[in-house]
Amino acid sequence: MQQTKPRVGIIGTGAIGGFYGLMLAEAGHDVHFLLRSEYDAVVKNGITVDSMVHGSMTLNPVQAYDDVAKMPPCDWLLVGTKATGNADLAPIIAAAAAENAKVVLFQNGLNNETYLRPLLPDHIHLIGGLCYVCLYREGPGQVKHQANGLVDLGYHSGPASGDDAAQIISAAAELFRSSGIEAREMGNIDAARWQKLVWNASFNGVSVLLDAGTESLLKSAASRQLIGDLMSEVVAAAKACGHEMPEDYAAKLLKVTRHMPDYYPSMYHDWLHKRPMELDSLYREALKLAAQAGCSMPKTEALLNMLEFIQDSYLQPE
Repeated sequence: MQQTKPRVGIIGTGAIGGFYGLMLAEAGHDVHFLLRSEYDAVVKNGITVDSMVHGSMTLNPVQAYDDVAKMPPCDWLLVGTKATGNADLAPIIAAAAAENAKVVLFQNGLNNETYLRPLLPDHIHLIGGLCYVCLYREGPGQVKHQANGLVDLGYHSGPASGDDAAQIISAAAELFRSSGIEAREMGNIDAARWQKLVWNASFNGVSVLLDAGTESLLKSAASRQLIGDLMSEVVAAAKACGHEMPEDYAAKLLKVTRHMPDYYPSMYHDWLHKRPMELDSLYREALKLAAQAGCSMPKTEALLNMLEFIQDSYLQPE
């Protein structure tokens, strides 16, 4: 029997992939999950999202795979892996993608699509995706969702252009909206990535340095000032690179964060579990682009130097 319903593949079934994949599956979409170390646990117990917004949800059974060669070709691929693993990502995407597949890259930082594009087959449509969501992985197949869930989507590259590319982004947005997830269609994904970086580059690194979540960081005048200064540097760098920023953007982000549940960003969990941190995509790329535009980011550079010291202490052999 011919497959008529689009297949959705999840590459990287951690917090991001687990949450969005479960939401899509709950809405009736045909969702397939690629896993590594958590495969046995997910096959046995399913995927559970404990959400402060949607309540507790469990998907069981799960269409789960421990080898991409076992997955059926997917029309949509949602990539929730860390940018630190992008060197090994392209062959996995190529193996899982159906002809003319649409690949949504849900990763933090700048220019991840630009570096990945040359490694992918020409027929693949590469879409930049941004998640505005507070969540973290509690255990194998277990996700804690605290707030939000909005996604931004913008066409990066592939065989489509103009109206055809816009229609693909509309279809991507509708895929999420049909699952109860707010989605926005972006004409300039690079500008959107800079906007998200204003929050990410500030709170991620400082949470590691000070071993604190958003609530504690905003209670202290000293850390609040540091975060505000870092945000201002990213805003200035974005403008120097030709991207418009909303008026009083840093102040607005701080206000929104005060109303969030106490949140420990993704880099904090990478540090906590002694995994590589996304220093390239969140910091080095921004510093490089800012320097090319004649803009200095001294506090951001100092933050990166301290994070490199911390990461080297647990990644480099003694």
